[in-house]
Amino acid sequence: MNRSALLERLSLYEKLMRLDRPIGILLLLWPTLWGLWIAAAGVPAWLTLWIFIMGTVLMRSAGCVINDYADRDFDPHVERTKDRPLAARRVSTKEALLLAAGLTLCAFLLILPLPRLVIWLSIPAAVLAASYPFTKRFLAIPQAYLGIAFGFGIPMAFAAIQYQVPLIAWWLLLANVFWTVAYDTEYAMVDRDDDLKIGIKTSAITFGRFDVAAVMLCFVLFFANLLAIGIYLHRGWFYYAGLAIAATQVVWQYRLIRGRQRQACFKAFLANNWIGASVFAGLVCDYGLMRFY
Repeated sequence: MNRSALLERLSLYEKLMRLDRPIGILLLLWPTLWGLWIAAAGVPAWLTLWIFIMGTVLMRSAGCVINDYADRDFDPHVERTKDRPLAARRVSTKEALLLAAGLTLCAFLLILPLPRLVIWLSIPAAVLAASYPFTKRFLAIPQAYLGIAFGFGIPMAFAAIQYQVPLIAWWLLLANVFWTVAYDTEYAMVDRDDDLKIGIKTSAITFGRFDVAAVMLCFVLFFANLLAIGIYLHRGWFYYAGLAIAATQVVWQYRLIRGRQRQACFKAFLANNWIGASVFAGLVCDYGLMRFY
């Protein structure tokens, strides 16, 4: 294979892993970082932090490959996804499966220095990531399943630092499920017409004309859980300021999605990165302030 052909192949793999669209990495990374900061009381070890960041990138990439493999016969009929490498038949299914397996193996090797409990938890984490794409065939709200998959870095973070998974980890995971249903419903609203034609299930279809109300309710439950977690952990005002900043962004998102226009809904989905970042910034500042007192 000559250099030009190799570069073209690598470019296709990059698109298959969605490295050119890092929003998924960020939405997966923020709850993992919340878990790390809370579990370590604001001072996670640098090696542990690096392992979880790299593991997030690898597993999100593997998840995207599996997702496109599962949807390879659906994606050609959806305007937004018809040019994806597998949908356009520019990458073979064998290549995709080998790439997903390689990424998963790298992620597994990465966590070997961590406590054994993390390694055991990596098994259900991998199963969740691999099986999520297929849930769109039978679950009415597959976004809830995605929320568990996207939040499983939280119990793994606690296991890595505290050698156990306390109740607070599962509570934080529950909060993440509500957030994921909210932002991924916005994402599903973009493809609703195409999804109805091809017969896959999404929360946007299940909620129907109550889709906007359901998104807002999930946001309310997300923030209610984070507020209760803050009270339980005796967090300071920086934490609540982070929540307040994040909550104000939901008002703007409501204005975007209430018209149910594709581009506006997609813009609202992308904006959730800043919600995750605001919550994380509040945690960092709050735990950082505690070290001075």
